[in-house]
Amino acid sequence: MQTKSLNVVFFGTPDFAKASLEAIFKSHHKVVGVVTAADKASGRGMKLTPSPVKVFAEENNLNLFQPEKLRNPEFLESLRNLNADVFVVVAFRMMPQVLFSIPKLGTFNLHGSLLPDYRGAAPINYAVINGETKSGVTTFFINEKIDEGNILLQAETEVLPEDNAGTLHDKLMIIGADLVIKTLDGLAENSITEKPQPEKQNPKTAYKIFKENLKIDWNQSSETIHNFVRGMSPYPTAFTILKIGEEEKSLKIFKGHFELRSHSREAGAFDISKTEFKFYTKDGIYYPEDVQIQGKKRMPVKDFLNGIQNFEDYKK
Repeated sequence: MQTKSLNVVFFGTPDFAKASLEAIFKSHHKVVGVVTAADKASGRGMKLTPSPVKVFAEENNLNLFQPEKLRNPEFLESLRNLNADVFVVVAFRMMPQVLFSIPKLGTFNLHGSLLPDYRGAAPINYAVINGETKSGVTTFFINEKIDEGNILLQAETEVLPEDNAGTLHDKLMIIGADLVIKTLDGLAENSITEKPQPEKQNPKTAYKIFKENLKIDWNQSSETIHNFVRGMSPYPTAFTILKIGEEEKSLKIFKGHFELRSHSREAGAFDISKTEFKFYTKDGIYYPEDVQIQGKKRMPVKDFLNGIQNFEDYKK
């Protein structure tokens, strides 16, 4: 038996959000409005580019809003006039109470972690950086505190050794879209009991990542460095600095492997030749496999080595 259909206003911007919007659109629930970020200037020509959510909304003739300010009285009045049962938020910005309190059933968010762990802007990256073997998604009612509202539903997935932030993102995007539909169905049936987030002494955090957070610290253990590279790949990408002659260039590392081995070299020192590229860590050796030197395209390390003219220029 099909559940009652809910009128939904959806808030979101990137691909992670688009998957949930598409799932709602294909379900028996009705999307009565879509709110997304303003078009962003990108590329060499700084051309205005619409968000993935906007592209989907326009392709399917959905009622679209791109407000500069979420407290704008005209925007708020427009949303009230939609008579939505619920607002669904996926990868959007912080919402004021005057907005999230509009629908009668409330506003719920899909977050890319098993709350209360990894509250914050980068839960997927930090789950991989910290070497988690399990991750998941949570739907919860939004309140005044960031990522601290009452939990509705959760779903888990395995984090495999070969996963990086990109592959985990895609897994969570899929199970997240499914969880959004289950949450809507549960709210329609009044079959979900919301519950406060568990009290945890020191929940793991997922603060926003800045460029200064991306540099590899070779004084750490090989496994820590390996997980850091995985957790920053493919974006925003871990990097190190190479000295080439008198010049310093950044080297992004997207993938690699390591071996634990005692050595007498300084952490951060590296050996480079036509056949091998390795960095020395606190307790072993790290071998980059997929790299991008400043000014060049991303490439397998074999192609990077083949392109080097003079290995004597590369010094620690």
